[in-house]
Amino acid sequence: MEMEYRDLGRTELRVSRLCFGSLTLSPLQANLGLKEGAGLIVAAMERGVNFLDTAELYDNYRYIKEAMRGRPRDSLIIATKTYAYSREMARESLEKALRETGLHYIDIFMLHEQESALTLKGHREAIEYFLQAKEKGYIRAFGVSTHHVECVRAAALLEEIQVIHPIINIKGLGIADGSVEDMLAAIGLAHDRGKGIYAMKPLGGGNLIGNYRECFDFVLGIPHISSIAVGMQCIEELETDIAIFENRPVDPKAGAVLSTRRRSLIIEPWCEGCGDCVLACGQGALYLKDGKACVRQEMCILCGYCAAKCKNFYIKVV
Repeated sequence: MEMEYRDLGRTELRVSRLCFGSLTLSPLQANLGLKEGAGLIVAAMERGVNFLDTAELYDNYRYIKEAMRGRPRDSLIIATKTYAYSREMARESLEKALRETGLHYIDIFMLHEQESALTLKGHREAIEYFLQAKEKGYIRAFGVSTHHVECVRAAALLEEIQVIHPIINIKGLGIADGSVEDMLAAIGLAHDRGKGIYAMKPLGGGNLIGNYRECFDFVLGIPHISSIAVGMQCIEELETDIAIFENRPVDPKAGAVLSTRRRSLIIEPWCEGCGDCVLACGQGALYLKDGKACVRQEMCILCGYCAAKCKNFYIKVV
């Protein structure tokens, strides 16, 4: 089989089932060199991946610029995200994305980590700016990313939102306000109203990688999802993911590299120190210090229970 492509709702964008999740190659995670990171994007494109997910927060537009050098603009569909809530902030985010990618338009611009109808209302200025930018051809579609069932439901009812990027995985890790079943129902509602849906965190931020085949099969089996963003930071991960998405056997060498790769628990520096993860850890590996959660790696068994309690998904196994 070859890479499958699906229409992304009513956006007129046709995306590969595998979306390149670029957070993993950015300074926040692997911090790959420019040539290495851009080379991985190019390798994905050469294997049929035509969709890439990024965000202003990831600070990795330069990888995209390098990967797109000398290539047709329509060879890669790019989705990015911003925390902007005012018109001025939205303008700055769009200009930054265009300037740092070297591109004359962005395919999908989204509000990052929205929670509900109330938070969407609070971002009204930014929404109106992006809708005007769409009319002028600077973006092709507007959307939201979210870990919240309530946001998916609210976005499904808003005509101006064309794309929704929700979290979904077999264990429900990272869903902030409901169950897997709740999120699936909300995704179904959004799809029925014509929204383009592409999923995030099929492996629960890395916590479920030990059972990756079942996890991918679960999300690939959701009929309402056009594409799935998967973080990749090396060629072995890329080759493994493509094989799974094309329903081919995984190369044993690539699989061996992944299975022997040392993993660790990472707590993002913007942790809010709520302490929910500490209470969830049965191993006593987590503790609070200076208002942030910290981990004793030698005591951590990488079970991922703490990640399930982090409402902002600031804990990952990488």
